[in-house]
Amino acid sequence: MFVQDRIGPPDEDSKLHNHQSRNKSFSISSKNLDFAAWVSENLYKILTILLLITTVAALFYLRNYSAAGGDAAALFCLQSTQSHSIHPKFPQINWNSIDRIVDKTTPFSSFRSEKWIVVSVSDYPSDSLKKLTKIKGWQVLAIGNSKTPKDWQLKGAIYLPLEMQAELGFRVIDFLPYDSYVRKTIGYLFAIQHGAQKIYDVDDRGDVIDNDLAKHFDVELTGEGARQEVILQYSHENPNRTIVNPYIHFGQRSVWPRGLPLENVGDLGHEEFYTEVFGGKQFIQQGISNGLPDVDSVFYFTRKPTLEPFDIRFDDRAPKVALPQGTMVPVNSFNTIFHSSAFWGLMLPVSVSTMASDVLRGYWAQRLLWEVGGYVVVYPPTVHRYDRIEAYPFSEEKDLHVNVGRLINFLVGWRSNKHRLFEKILELSYVMAEEGFWTEKDLQFTAAWLQDLLAVGYQQPRLMSLEIDRPRANIGHGDRKEFVPQKLPSVHLGVEEIGTVNYEIGNLIRWRKNFGNVVLIMFCSGPVERTALEWRLLYGRIFKTVIILSGEKNVDLAVEEGRLDYVYKYLPKLFDRYASAEGFLFLQDDTILNYWNLIQADKSKLWITNKVSKSWTTVSISGNSDWFPKQAEMVKKVVATMPAHLQVNFKESVKDHQSLTICNSEVFYVPRHFVPDFIDLVNLVGDVDIHHNVAIPMFFLAMDLPQNFDSVFNSMRYKQKIQSNSTSFYSPEVPAIHPWNVSTEQDFIKLIRIWQQ
Repeated sequence: MFVQDRIGPPDEDSKLHNHQSRNKSFSISSKNLDFAAWVSENLYKILTILLLITTVAALFYLRNYSAAGGDAAALFCLQSTQSHSIHPKFPQINWNSIDRIVDKTTPFSSFRSEKWIVVSVSDYPSDSLKKLTKIKGWQVLAIGNSKTPKDWQLKGAIYLPLEMQAELGFRVIDFLPYDSYVRKTIGYLFAIQHGAQKIYDVDDRGDVIDNDLAKHFDVELTGEGARQEVILQYSHENPNRTIVNPYIHFGQRSVWPRGLPLENVGDLGHEEFYTEVFGGKQFIQQGISNGLPDVDSVFYFTRKPTLEPFDIRFDDRAPKVALPQGTMVPVNSFNTIFHSSAFWGLMLPVSVSTMASDVLRGYWAQRLLWEVGGYVVVYPPTVHRYDRIEAYPFSEEKDLHVNVGRLINFLVGWRSNKHRLFEKILELSYVMAEEGFWTEKDLQFTAAWLQDLLAVGYQQPRLMSLEIDRPRANIGHGDRKEFVPQKLPSVHLGVEEIGTVNYEIGNLIRWRKNFGNVVLIMFCSGPVERTALEWRLLYGRIFKTVIILSGEKNVDLAVEEGRLDYVYKYLPKLFDRYASAEGFLFLQDDTILNYWNLIQADKSKLWITNKVSKSWTTVSISGNSDWFPKQAEMVKKVVATMPAHLQVNFKESVKDHQSLTICNSEVFYVPRHFVPDFIDLVNLVGDVDIHHNVAIPMFFLAMDLPQNFDSVFNSMRYKQKIQSNSTSFYSPEVPAIHPWNVSTEQDFIKLIRIWQQ
């Protein structure tokens, strides 16, 4: 039927005509519709119908192809997503029509202060936070989140819970997660709205040294209180250097800050010389933290004696040091002062992980700081930050370790032709979304942030971008300023600091990656007050944790009680305590572990010294003391109660029922999937007095056949008689050394020196 046939009801003539036409084999008279004219008149309708049919057919095809196992639909969605992320929508802002936002909802609407301390709180006030409220002339502003107790309060602090934040009218609130410290962004705006000229960005776990910020930072940049002085500055002689590790300048060569690209960790040399810059434009001031500095998870895991907090000290006499344009430094939200000329740089990104947010902000802000002629200065220790001995999740820092090196190079080379700072900020945020450093969400967040800044009365600084591409002056001999940093003790290394520290760091990362989810359980027969901390320092940087057992409990050293003769009975509770561990390595303190030779071992198999004849032996029951027949009889009773799979394994391996298998059990490894069997076997033993050296080989022979054990300990160096720690007996090529006694600090020093050879 033609389209126009649906225009109106047909009359009788047309009905007759149609009937006759069908009877005449569709013969059409000259009076019928001219087809070409009809197509011309209805072309738009035809095209619409064809487009609709094509679209439906395409969707039908994609749906059916996807259902049949094809990837067409997924590819379609992926391409759409990629296109969306690579070409985000640029925000359109009318900068001249932004209404003022005035505080009309909080009890602090009339309060004004020039100096603010902004902190995020997730728990009740810490002692450090209480001390912050005592700093004269500074107002503490605490920002709550969904984790903050409902009854949170602290005298001397202004507290903004979620409900109060929601009523402030800021645009940024729509982008902020409820459970994150990045809600401090609201606090920055609130402080600026209430007269802030300086904002100290800090967390609640650090004590300001001497309780005086003005003593350590340059709080005043102009006026009578300003320090009119020149500041030491990193040299710009090497145009290819884009990042520095400031911890070297302050005495710690082998510590690196969170956000330093890992490929720069090995840059350990101090500066050949410095230059100088006039003070007054250090709009961002980064303080160093004693105790627990701002380090990343790689450092924390590879340097951490697990149950002992970090207490790293920096040189408080080293001069503050500035960064020239073209060179950057990690900046955090734990101990940093922002002056009003850099308030726009306080925005914490929301589309990256929380551990990366402040560091990405720091690099983004540093690059934009050059546009207003400002710079970052790093200051000697300003706080003592306490280590709470908490896990540092590596996954939360993936945005740093994957992208930070590329981000720095991108920012150093970025240029903009915009004529106002906020336009440049928005443009940079757009390009960073295009490049994948953050998502379009942060682009829109930036737009909301900039509008909120203007709405609370902030005035954007003027540009001074002519300096960026201006040829740098040659550094003459008289411009060179010398400063040789101290080399403070690097107790976190666990080895003496030598010329191969870079190699050591690389190895630590590799070893930690392999053993970072393996728990080391160590039994100390010697005096734990002399050795417990040293063992943790030695092995704690490699393994998930180090648990120390001894004949006597020591709460101060976190040493747990256990009897060596029956130490296997203590292991199940430790297995349960670390339910997510990949495996458990047991070690007695008379055996040294060369963990670098365990890298190739299969962590899914059992490891034990079954091929070391002087450790693993078979003793005849007859002709020996009564102890052996009694132990053999107890083993026989336990085997009889074993589940089928365990009993079959044991009887397959032990053919001679007139002998007893003994293993000194100085070192062995149990992977996670064998833990249930191990626990069942311990329960079968119960209160029966089977000795540790008898129980362990019985367990291993029941859990699996010896041919399935990993052979890693077959080559260990082993003697039965006690050695005098002879250097000729030690070998770095074997997985373990027995015996090797460590009972004093001198023994540890000797061992470390041997390891370094």
